[in-house]
Amino acid sequence: MAHGHHEGHNQHQAGHGHGHGHGHGTDIDWNELAGLLESQAELFAPVYREALAWLGQDVPEPGLVVDAGSGPGVVSCLFAEAFPTARVVAVDGTAPLLERARDRAARLGVGDRFDTVAGDLPEALGRLDRPAGLLWASRSLHHLGDQRAALAAFAGHLAPGGTLALLEGGLPSRFLPRDLGIGRPGLQARLDALEEEWFARMRAELPGSVAETEDWPALLTAAGLKHTGTRTFLLDLPAPADDRARAYVAAHLSRVREGVGEALDAEDRATLDRLLDPSDPASVHVRPDVFVLGAYTVHTAVRQD
Repeated sequence: MAHGHHEGHNQHQAGHGHGHGHGHGTDIDWNELAGLLESQAELFAPVYREALAWLGQDVPEPGLVVDAGSGPGVVSCLFAEAFPTARVVAVDGTAPLLERARDRAARLGVGDRFDTVAGDLPEALGRLDRPAGLLWASRSLHHLGDQRAALAAFAGHLAPGGTLALLEGGLPSRFLPRDLGIGRPGLQARLDALEEEWFARMRAELPGSVAETEDWPALLTAAGLKHTGTRTFLLDLPAPADDRARAYVAAHLSRVREGVGEALDAEDRATLDRLLDPSDPASVHVRPDVFVLGAYTVHTAVRQD
């Protein structure tokens, strides 16, 4: 079940991002996370705008833009902004998120060329009324068991000359110095390792899961597409973080604490709890050295026939 999460951050996040882990499990309640998904995507809008401007150099007038795994539609609406002559279709498996997407499009004045399709990927793409000039999948592919087959299905819904753009990979985000002044240095690196393990479990538990080398240009080529391209975009929100960035960091670390916190040793767990305690002067709510730094990679390829 691929549901959108355009919050775009770390490679594999049990907190939120690639997977919104609940407890030790890997089930994801996307509707519960709607508010977080929206606020994250809004915070990360500079990255998306830069990526869309890059895509627009090769796809200036796509006609139909499909956001495959759109979530609440923040990035879908950015597509409508970036491509003012295009029709945009947000596709997602969670109907309440699509309702939020439609409401956002109406508020922004693009509702007349904005549609939604509810259903699981990639099957829901079969309900499009025409092929896409640009199909965008932002960290939705890795929620599908057979990624190679899904990419072939995505490619099959492109118009001749249409582009598939896949946001996968990048680098784990950083929010804090290596040495926090409390606990053992290197906490975020240890959280990254636990999140990688969580992501591997999530992938293994998907229906029809197939292990795949994550060479995205090679997988795009195997799907019959040509002219692969790759570019990485940087989000750099330096310290001291503003309230919106600080709220994102707190929400992210809270989800990580819920998802993988029990796997931490006692010292790291205590450090994380202090970081999340608003009354603690060392918490991310007040400390002056909180920042957001991340790198997000987009892979593209074109249908030739």
